[in-house]
Amino acid sequence: MADRASQVRESQLLSIVLPVHNERENLAPLFAEIAGAFGDVPYEIVAVDDGSTDGSLQELERLAGQFNRVRVVSCERRTGQSAAIFAGVDAAAGEWILTMDSDGQNDPADGRRLVRTLADTGRATVVIGRRLRRVDGWWKRVQSRVANAFRNAITGESVRDTGCSLRVMRRSALLQLPRFDGMHRFLPTLLRTLGEHVLEVDVAHRRRLYGQSKYGMWDRLGVGLLGVIRVRGLVKRHRQVGPRRAGTPPKREVY
Repeated sequence: MADRASQVRESQLLSIVLPVHNERENLAPLFAEIAGAFGDVPYEIVAVDDGSTDGSLQELERLAGQFNRVRVVSCERRTGQSAAIFAGVDAAAGEWILTMDSDGQNDPADGRRLVRTLADTGRATVVIGRRLRRVDGWWKRVQSRVANAFRNAITGESVRDTGCSLRVMRRSALLQLPRFDGMHRFLPTLLRTLGEHVLEVDVAHRRRLYGQSKYGMWDRLGVGLLGVIRVRGLVKRHRQVGPRRAGTPPKREVY
């Protein structure tokens, strides 16, 4: 018998959105893992090259010829992770979006488990990962904990791992959100302002095979400071007037 996730999504395409910046060597192993984890459900990979300089775009184009479910979006210059994710969301054909890092530290099998959890609960409309036993160095773990606690304190949230990229969300809800640099770290909070029900699920965290992280303390805390102020205002407004009705156009902003 097919599992419930397959049955629920038989007519619903899942779009796996991958922001890519200088991850050429990690791409082929990741795509093979995705094919193994999602082979029995309708899915597409929307890979967004965010101004890579290491040949990642050429590797994505090669992989698109090898895997027929891959579409490539190219940014002429580096726009940042939030903009790259939403370029993929805009280009996606699926009703549901699964975001995932392209460095191989997220396990595609966990992404499939998030999709299955979404199908099984019947209530949650957003399922996000919480990384257990992180394999990053101690300094990066400290940075993430400080940034996570800071964002939660300012926004009044209780998300345990705001930095985990593994998330399953409705595309229609994502398209209603205002856009700004660094917003990907606030997606659970922003989606709650639309009335979405968010569920956290424990996931694995793996070591990179190649390369190093592209984000440092400034990305996690400094740049996020402006974002957290903006999100705090949105949350406050939400508590005063309630969630915006579906279909109401958000204020569009330029990155």
